[in-house]
Amino acid sequence: MDRKGLELHSRVTSKGELELSLVEVVVPAPGPDEIVVRVQAAPLNPSDMGLLLGPADPATAHAIGMVTALKIPDHRMAGMGARLDQSMKVGNEGAGVVVDAGANAKALVGKTVAVLGGAMYSQFRVVPSAAAVALPDGVTAAQGASLFVNPLTALGMTETMKREGHTALVHTAAASNLGQMLNKVCLKDGIQLVNIVRSAEQAAILKELGAVHVLDSTSAKFKADLVEALVTTKATLAFDAIGGGTLVSVILTAMETAANRSATTYSRYGSSTHKQVYIYGALDTQPTVLDRNFGLAWGVSGWLLTPFLAKLGPDVARLRARVLAEITTTFASHYTQTISLREAIQPDVIARYAKRATGEKFLLDPST
Repeated sequence: MDRKGLELHSRVTSKGELELSLVEVVVPAPGPDEIVVRVQAAPLNPSDMGLLLGPADPATAHAIGMVTALKIPDHRMAGMGARLDQSMKVGNEGAGVVVDAGANAKALVGKTVAVLGGAMYSQFRVVPSAAAVALPDGVTAAQGASLFVNPLTALGMTETMKREGHTALVHTAAASNLGQMLNKVCLKDGIQLVNIVRSAEQAAILKELGAVHVLDSTSAKFKADLVEALVTTKATLAFDAIGGGTLVSVILTAMETAANRSATTYSRYGSSTHKQVYIYGALDTQPTVLDRNFGLAWGVSGWLLTPFLAKLGPDVARLRARVLAEITTTFASHYTQTISLREAIQPDVIARYAKRATGEKFLLDPST
């Protein structure tokens, strides 16, 4: 009998709406080097939200039969031309049990594997066996679901630091699952890290992990405290998850102030110390505002995991091996709620996970 399963699809219509739906599909038989995974866990990462919800307004979500529609603001439609009327599958990574396999992959049947293969918000996923990583005995699908994106991003940040000649890091929205992983990596590897959070509660999360430099951006002393932390750590590289607003500018200005503390001569061009901020997220979709008060030795650009891994080449295997060895310690993920495929398209549930609140991470279980 043909195996059937549901997949979560996202579609932008020419009418200016984004539609979320569950589509029943026939699961193809695996090829010789393929496996069929019954997906049991898939995280809702910010990178997934970009495809799942796009630029739609979560507050406008409303159910129309088996479809949930969300309004896209008119000024956001210009960037949606390549997506119009395409039903797109969602979910970068996940984990589950191998229920079938081709002739060359039979050894994986019955094993719990993690997969970075796209379209993971599905009950069943057919992928090349080479795309799957068998999880160690005793590690559950929920524990292995986030094996790739956040852990490799955390390691990618420290690798970028080393390759570009920096010696310490600044990270924003630092109490997130990714931020907690980055703290554990830096503490283990002896790297100084300046954490920027947005509340005292978030600061407490990191301090409990042993973080040394934790700054609350809502504090009246934030800018002064940031300069002092940069003087101490000599951090000249930052990874920013916020994107919009003035925080990038504040960080660059503080780096310039810290660099000038030890300057012996004045230069109209500012410090010669290069200051770099990589924007890798968009928690704030407002324009990024730069108040040019940090000299001319600086850079602001985007950073994405996939292109970075492509540059690493064979070194990717080294990073993946470390993640797998430390999946329940350094790279453990914590979820505040698990939802089903059907719940994932309900307007009230969308409103909760669309907040992308720091410390609140959702896990999708397509098998329920």
